Amino acid sequence: MYINEPQIEGYCDSNFEQVKNIFTENFVHRNELGASVCVFKDGEKVVDLWGGYKDIDKLELWEEDTIVLMNSVAKSICSISVHILSDRGLIDLNSPVCSYWEEFGQAGKENITVANVLGHECGAIFSDTAKPGDWYSYENQCAAIAAQEPAFRAGTNGAYNTVNIGFILGEVVRHVTGKNVGQFIREEISTPLNAEYQIGLNDEEAKRLSNMHLNKENAFWAMGADPQSNLNRAWSGKPSSGDFLNSDHIRKGIFPAFGGHGNARGVATIYGALAGNGQLNGVRILSENAVEQAARSIWERKCYMTGWNLRMGLGFEQNSPYYIPMGDNPKAFGKFGSGGAIGFCDREKNLSFSYSTNFQCEGAGIGERSRLLTEAAAGKADF
Repeated sequence: MYINEPQIEGYCDSNFEQVKNIFTENFVHRNELGASVCVFKDGEKVVDLWGGYKDIDKLELWEEDTIVLMNSVAKSICSISVHILSDRGLIDLNSPVCSYWEEFGQAGKENITVANVLGHECGAIFSDTAKPGDWYSYENQCAAIAAQEPAFRAGTNGAYNTVNIGFILGEVVRHVTGKNVGQFIREEISTPLNAEYQIGLNDEEAKRLSNMHLNKENAFWAMGADPQSNLNRAWSGKPSSGDFLNSDHIRKGIFPAFGGHGNARGVATIYGALAGNGQLNGVRILSENAVEQAARSIWERKCYMTGWNLRMGLGFEQNSPYYIPMGDNPKAFGKFGSGGAIGFCDREKNLSFSYSTNFQCEGAGIGERSRLLTEAAAGKADF
């Protein structure tokens, strides 16, 4: 028993007791504030834990149904949407983006394919004409992306597409289906799987939110504040003042780059379907062939955007032991958010994992709290 041990709620299978131990230790020793962690194994939920507080003053408990901003985990859920449409024959991943979103096909972007975008190798990573605050306007941000010339020829380099990928994929989904990507996710992914994750919250969902609390030791956000960095340039549309991460614009609007809200249970459920080759609990969202395609490795190199050594797949990050660890299987894939949240799956183990927190991680990558939990759930990478 730890001194001042926090109250941890939920369930943990005895085979995953170390996950609960690490989750508890995070509160005692690693400045965890409020968080949840969830694991599915062979289609069964074996870990579903939550604890801590929503607020810095520790007055409001993190509840079973609490949700929080999970940042760039959203990119992978948007990518799943595109894979679903590809699976249905409505999108050809090897076709140019402009065959679906016509305005994108200017300034040298005519031949950029949907697959190039999913693989973070399209070069359409900046939006220099976007003004501060344009992140709050879906239309303005899309217009700036459409007008921008690529930073490099598609397929010749790898660059984490921190903002634009969400809008590009969102426009592909919208033009093909007539629905914004948040509506598509709600109808085709979250509702069928009963997963607590959405882009664009309704009023009832917003009542369950915890604020996201900043961490001055977060290296990703520090990089974004550096005017000499590529990341800062990519964030030209970022609001210049105010708590935009906790704004209604991000919570209730469609900000598909990193405006998705949920909890570990919700994201582990979605990734549980990927771990099960497209289905979970009798609900199929993708064919096995589509999951195989989504799991494909695209590049492994120093990232043009961040300078990190990354491994990237077709809409997902691949297991990267230093920055984005996902257990001991190099073929595991998923997505982390800059606050420390993560969701991933290991198809060979039929295992999915997710962690959400309301206190940003330290350093680069997913941070110690998240890393230790992934190791406890899925093994420690040594490749």
